[in-house]
Amino acid sequence: MTPPSSPADVPIRDEPIRIGQFLKLANLAEDGGHARELLESGLVTVNGEPEYRRGAQLRRGDVVAVDGRSVRPV
Repeated sequence: MTPPSSPADVPIRDEPIRIGQFLKLANLAEDGGHARELLESGLVTVNGEPEYRRGAQLRRGDVVAVDGRSVRPV
């Protein structure tokens, strides 16, 4: 088993950013509907905790993981 890689940095303009928007910006979701599916399915974690709310607010430095890929807004 390979160790998890360091989160990739994804630049954001404004803080906070909604998780649905961020998933699209980070190319973890194709569109808003896909972002909703990922969240509702429990496939998204924020700072190691499951996140189900599409409107959840992220701040710089939060670590978002989906399917083994982790990113963070900067």
